[in-house]
This record gives sequence, structure tokens and C-alpha cells, in this order.
Amino acid sequence: MTNMQPQKPQTEQLRWFKYVRPYLPWFIIGPLCMIVEVIGEVVMPKLLAYIIDFGVTHKMTDPPAWLSWVYGILNQSFDDPDAPLIVALAVGMVLTAVLMMIGGVGGAYFGAKASVNFAADLRADIYRKVQRFSFANIDKFNTGSLVTRLTNDVTQLQNVVNTLLRMALRSPGMLIGALIMAVTLNRQLALVLAFVVPTILVVIVLFIFVGLPRFNAMQEKVDGLNSSVQENVTNVRVVKSFVREDYESRRFAETKASLKRAGRRAMMVMIWISPLMSFFMNAAVLAVLWFGGNMVLTEGMLVGDLTAFVTYITQILSSLMMVTMLFMQASRAMASGKRIKAVMNEEIDISDAAAACPDKQVERGEIEFRNVTFRYYKGSEGKVLDNVNLKIGAGSTVGIIGSTGSGKTTLVSMIPRLYDTDEGEVLVDGVNVKDYSLYNLREGVGMVLQKNVLFSGTIEDNLRWGDGEADMEALRAAADSAQADGFIMGFEKGYQSDLGQGGTNVSGGQKQRLCIARALLKKPKILILDDSTSAVDTATEARIREAFRGELRDTTKIIIAQRITSVMEADCIIVVNEGRITGMGTHDDLLASNVEYKEIYDSQMEAARHKAELEELKDGEVNA
Repeated sequence: MTNMQPQKPQTEQLRWFKYVRPYLPWFIIGPLCMIVEVIGEVVMPKLLAYIIDFGVTHKMTDPPAWLSWVYGILNQSFDDPDAPLIVALAVGMVLTAVLMMIGGVGGAYFGAKASVNFAADLRADIYRKVQRFSFANIDKFNTGSLVTRLTNDVTQLQNVVNTLLRMALRSPGMLIGALIMAVTLNRQLALVLAFVVPTILVVIVLFIFVGLPRFNAMQEKVDGLNSSVQENVTNVRVVKSFVREDYESRRFAETKASLKRAGRRAMMVMIWISPLMSFFMNAAVLAVLWFGGNMVLTEGMLVGDLTAFVTYITQILSSLMMVTMLFMQASRAMASGKRIKAVMNEEIDISDAAAACPDKQVERGEIEFRNVTFRYYKGSEGKVLDNVNLKIGAGSTVGIIGSTGSGKTTLVSMIPRLYDTDEGEVLVDGVNVKDYSLYNLREGVGMVLQKNVLFSGTIEDNLRWGDGEADMEALRAAADSAQADGFIMGFEKGYQSDLGQGGTNVSGGQKQRLCIARALLKKPKILILDDSTSAVDTATEARIREAFRGELRDTTKIIIAQRITSVMEADCIIVVNEGRITGMGTHDDLLASNVEYKEIYDSQMEAARHKAELEELKDGEVNA
């Protein structure tokens, strides 16, 4: 059973650390590997300087003790006095390069492994949270936005985690190490950095300040694009039937252009970073070469030291550039993080927190509404349901009829707690629905919604939503009651026929019958059919009702319909208008006492008579 208990409040640090903790060794080993690479980056220029100053130009008059020691050992094996030190330092550089390669590969490997698992766990939690949303929660986020948050936004966080693991220690480490080495080599020449580094830091802050709102805007445009694509692809048959391909193409082009403009504005920030950083880097190198060259000529600065100093300057500015890119990527990830937190922080308004009888199950199917009032927008005065009082006996058949928007669907949605009442209470078997666990309550209620939804997979896969353990005999029995077994067996693969996404390869009536069969397989104590036979012909609908009377005698059946013929035989018919119950009784009682019901009946019967007369006239012309 799915755990629907509300999560305990978490600090932001604990929220994100939850996805780090299982992979903590990788989060530690990855940066440590990068430190190995940083050490190599810092040591390599100094070794090169030793080769130039001691082994080639012989300008180093006071070499380090370890260098003299190495030279003394190897000098006996070479005829050329320069060769032993050059060979030793070259071997040292090769070994350093190998260690750097191992560190770099290790850092990239563990960084990728940690970030991918971080993203996978985060995405799974978001998905689970969305699954727990009530209808009211879902209404706050459109589908395209939730898709973007589960995909693109999580990917942005994955990328920044990967970059952090590779750069968070490497960039500062190289910056600090190279800065120390540069100051050690020549403090006067290091003053060049006192002008360049503060300027770069100001530029970084400016880019972050400008870039963050632009990345927010871009992600919102991605939402719009996803929504447009999903809506168009899902409803492609409607688009084609109304010949609206050109209109939808234009609408998509506008959405795409809007995203392009937002993306271009965001990318302009990124575009300027690299050229500006390159400008500062080249300016600093030119300044070092100018002043350093003079020092070589006039103050005896060693050529190898100048070469190493230029390399260290390049490393310092490169590390600053990497930090800048990291901050920009983090800015985009912050925008995605806020959007993810909005989903994760969404308060689930329907949960088991206050359930007084979490283990109780629906046993009989008796339903009672007591002074129920409901608003979709809680601050508005308009009520979707207004002080509804209603009692439905266990095992009875109840029809609900009324104009579009009268509140019929909202009324029955209160039973399985798809929405909660604002005032009053709904009871099932004498127990407030809020006192059941959501699992037990909804297990006892089968509901076929107005919009019939089937999922990718076979017919059998879809029917097993009702009962995953049902055998083939039970599947066929449910399908037969819903008048679906005949057309299913007409398919080449029968129950193994693939429905495609959303059941696009079956008709509307077939889709409705499959959804009814799925609900019947659940063997619910309460069955709600929300206008779920509107695409079925009257003869087939009559056979479905007959099957209900025979096989669902103990099940409480609630049928919402637009056609009076769908509810005429119900034990009780409820007339709903503008959120109020305006009539209740049998078909004959309502015809005699309820004006609204009689008007609906007369208009439908008149339409049926007119249709019959036209068909009779056509038949006569054909026979003539």
C-alpha cells in the first residue's frame, strides 16, 4: 500500500543532503581525485622552470637541495652534464602527467556517478509527490510544467552537481596553489593580479545578477513549449478532424519563438563570459610578459621563472573563468531548484493525517452528504455545491442529471475524496470519509470519469488496473458485463492487442466500455459512472445496465448522465442545478412534480421523435 502520510518538515540543507547521503563516498572520492590533478597542475610549471634554468641555461646558481642531490646521483651515468637533470625532471613530469590523468578520470567518473544517482533519486521523489497530489494540488500546476520540472529542471541540477564535484575543489585549489607559487616566484610581478582579480569578481557578480531572472523566464517558456507539444500530440485526431494543422503550427511557432527569445536573452549572458575572461587573461599575460621581460633583462629574473609565472597567471585566470561558469550554471540550477521546491513544498491538502479509522474498509456502500458546501476557489463567493443533503442506500441505483456545470461531477468526487468539502461532511457506511485511509476508501470506490483514460500497453494491462491478480476468466467476465468482450475478441490479438498511447486505436464507445470493465474488475462497493456511456448506443447501454442489475446487486451504483433514458430505471433520480439538489425521486415522481426534469424529458423525447420521423421518411423514399 502506498504511504500517503505527510512528510515531516525539512530544512533546505537536509532536503538536498538526503540525495547525497546514499552516495557520500562518491561525493568525497570525486573531489579528492580532482585535488590530485590540481597538485599536478601546480607542480608541472615549476618542473619546467627547473629544466630551463638549471638544465639548459645554467642560470640557477642556488638550486634546491633535492635538485642538487638528484643531479649528483645521475651525473655519473651521463657524458653530457645537462642530460641527467633534464632526464630526471622529464621523468618526473611524465609521472606527474600520469597521476593527473588518473585524478582527472577518477574525478569525472565519480562525479558522473554521484550526480546521476542524485538526479535519479530526486526525480523519483518528485514523481511520488505528484502521485500524492489531490485534484486541487494538480490544478495549481499545469501538466507541461510538471513534465519540465521532472525532466529539464532535474537535469539542470544534475549538471550543476556534476560540475561542482569536478570544479568545486579543482578551481579554488588551482587558484590558491597557482597564486601561492606566483607570489613565491616574484612578489612584484604578482601585483598584476591585484588589478585583474577584483575586476573579474565584479564581472562575475554582475553576470549572476543579470542571468538569474533570465534563466527563470527561460524555464517558464520551456513549460509553455512542453504544454503545447503535449496538448497537440495527445489531441492530434481532433486537430486533424477540424483541419487545424496550420493554426496549431502557427501557435507552436509562436511558443517556439517565445522560448527562442527567452533562451537568447539568457544565453547572451553566457556568450559574453568567455570573451571577457579571455580578454582579462590575455591582458594579464601581456602585462606579465612586459614587466617580467624587463626584470629578466635588468634585475636578473630567471627565464624559467618567467615561463612558470606566465603559466601560473594563466592557471589563476582560467580557474576564475571556471568559477564564473560554475556560478552561471548554478544560477540556472537555482532557478530550476526553486521550481522543484515549489512542487516538493506543495502542501498535500488531502492525506491520511487525521484518519481516525485507517484500517477500516468500505463494507456496504451507504453514502450520506450532510450540509456539504464546496468552492474551487476558496476565497470566492460562488459555490460549486451549496448546502447539499443527500442519503443513498447501500446497493441502490441512483441517477444524477442536470445541466452542464451544475456540480454533478464535483458532487460524486467528494465520495473518494478527490476533493474535500469546505463545509459539512460526506459519510460512507456512517463513517466520515476523512476517517478512512485514502487507500481503503478508494479501494472501495470504482469510478469511471468523464474523460476516459487508457494507458500505453495491452488491453489486458489496462484491465488489470482494476485487479492486478485477476485471472483471465475474471477479466473476460468484467469485459462481458461492460459489453466489451465481443469487440476485444474481434481484434487479431484479442486481450493482448496494443492500445497505443491513450487508447488512440479504439473508438470512443469502445474506450468507455474498457474503462467500465476496468472499474468492474475492481469489485467495488460503490460504482460511479460519470457520463461514461455517452458514446455508447442505447441498445448497448441497456445491456450494460441489465448486467449491472444482475451482477452488481450489492453494489451502490451512481450514474451521471445527460440522457434521461440512462437513468429512467434508477431507484432514485437526483436533479442538480447550480450546486443545489432541486429534485429527487423516481422517474414518474419527477415527471409529475419537477418542472426542470420534465423540461429535459420533453426536449429529449421530442428530439427522439423528430429523429425517428426523419429516419422513417428516409426509409419511405428509399422503398419508393
